[in-house]
Amino acid sequence: MGKIAIRAENIGKRYQLGNIVSYQTLRESLTNTLLAPFRRKHDNPESSGRDYIWALKNASFQVEEGEVLGIIGRNGAGKTTLLKILTRVTTPTEGFAEVSGRVSSLLEVGTGFHPELTGRENVLLNGAILGMKKKEIDRKFDEIVAFSGVEKFMNTPLKRYSSGMQVRLAFAVAAHLEPDILLIDEVLAVGDYEFQQKCFGKMREVGKQGRTVLVVSHQLNNISSLCSRTIMLDKGQIVMSGETSKVIEHYLATSRQSTGKIIWDDPQTAPGNDKIRLHSVCSLSPDGKIRGELDVHSEMVLQVRYWSLQEGQHPIASFTIRGPMEEIVCYSSCIPEENITEDNSHGAIGLYEAECRFPPRFFNTLTYSVDLSIQLKLARRQPDDIVEINVLSFTMFSLSQKDTPWLTFPGSVHPVLDWRIKSLG
Repeated sequence: MGKIAIRAENIGKRYQLGNIVSYQTLRESLTNTLLAPFRRKHDNPESSGRDYIWALKNASFQVEEGEVLGIIGRNGAGKTTLLKILTRVTTPTEGFAEVSGRVSSLLEVGTGFHPELTGRENVLLNGAILGMKKKEIDRKFDEIVAFSGVEKFMNTPLKRYSSGMQVRLAFAVAAHLEPDILLIDEVLAVGDYEFQQKCFGKMREVGKQGRTVLVVSHQLNNISSLCSRTIMLDKGQIVMSGETSKVIEHYLATSRQSTGKIIWDDPQTAPGNDKIRLHSVCSLSPDGKIRGELDVHSEMVLQVRYWSLQEGQHPIASFTIRGPMEEIVCYSSCIPEENITEDNSHGAIGLYEAECRFPPRFFNTLTYSVDLSIQLKLARRQPDDIVEINVLSFTMFSLSQKDTPWLTFPGSVHPVLDWRIKSLG
């Protein structure tokens, strides 16, 4: 076994739900601090009647120097929380993590950057934080700028950058300042496809140089090509660790159940907030029946029902369809003034239904998963202005091959397009 770069032992992270703002006097703060060692073990917060959730629980693993490790799991599985603990952005509630070497990370758009500083100043600042001398940073500066593709904006304050530009510069800085350990979260999904592939190519290069890389991604094909070993998280716990191909196979087998529907009868416990709550999401056949398996030759409908709990809202629902390797196949939303039909009551309090129709022969004979998003504002949204959830999956098959092996064409979709053939003499 090689030298250990990261060692995690029984890491757990607990968050309190609801309003946690609490103000104390200086006397109360000092008293609580002095009395802390004398409190009984069973005087724990979970016995106080408050609501808590464990984002991570009993997570133990080791990563050797030079290893490229993948981390996969559904939304809310604890992947980002784990990386935040490893980068010391947050502290664990229990357990500990030892990280040996200089760590560079890309967790969220703008993390580690100062919005008032220019791109150039942020590069220098990040290098200094990593403990690099100015000569080292200057030596890498031109390479960072060229990779990021934002040469024209290096003297512009970061707050003027788009999210995509921030990701470009952030990744270029994280990957080029020669860290011993590179931690990358799903934030790369903000960039365009060409830049994503450029980034994954750089991560392969970093791994080949003997440096340690941890990468979180829903793009399982990239995890498969990058990582020799992968960890699968589910509900905050490590459920499998090992050879990447076997972990991905297990992940797909456990998450790809073609349910065709999910229903929440009680708006008090349904996903959402005080503005909007989900009621149901279904995949429907042309006759309106709920189906988890559908014929590729027929129209398919995705339907969402939700409770609007405040007057004057015009929620924008959208579906993101992912393929067998969690790659994004397509995205569609009911943005006003586009291809959408709505009744005059939209905006009142009540239960609503939105449907998105897919034409026949759009999909391939594969299993797909569906991410739902309902957004209350197009711009300057707050955290509670959007509800996002991975809701269900569905499988497409061909009735003409029902009793024979399914014929799957290359690619995640297989639409019927307009072909024309003519003689040129």
